[in-house]
Amino acid sequence: MDITKELGLRIRYHRKEKHITQEKLAEICSLHPTYIGQIERGEKNATVESIYRIARGLDIPISKLLENVEYLEKTDDSIPLNIYHQLLSLPHDKQDNVGKILSEIIDLALDS
Repeated sequence: MDITKELGLRIRYHRKEKHITQEKLAEICSLHPTYIGQIERGEKNATVESIYRIARGLDIPISKLLENVEYLEKTDDSIPLNIYHQLLSLPHDKQDNVGKILSEIIDLALDS
């Protein structure tokens, strides 16, 4: 997966978590709704300024949209990357539950 598509997935995830439409986010960020949609679908390569505006509009640090991008250098069949994408698709409360379960599994694996 390339960084453009990954960034779009992350923006869409955070926007939906906040129950904001693309149109509302565009209005908050002073960007065109079509542009937001194109970024979310990975069709447009967003500028740094646009990413900054979107992060501010979502009330999240810009780093949240770019964290762990180094994993994108691995193939799409990378287990950590697949788990990461699956976690992104879950609501925050479910992410916490899965995180706790994964921590317990890792602890068990390290003990054996």
